[in-house]
Amino acid sequence: MVRIIAGTIVDVGLGKIEPEEISKIILEGKRENAGKTLPPYGLYLVKVEY
Repeated sequence: MVRIIAGTIVDVGLGKIEPEEISKIILEGKRENAGKTLPPYGLYLVKVEY
């Protein structure tokens, strides 16, 4: 799911979708409305703050 969300955020950066649409996409739960799935390499946890 993280890779799909990251792909959707990339689409926002590219101007393909508006930032306000992200919450709507997540709440609808329809995979076809989200961005593409990013590849697994390059995505890693850097830091956790509480």
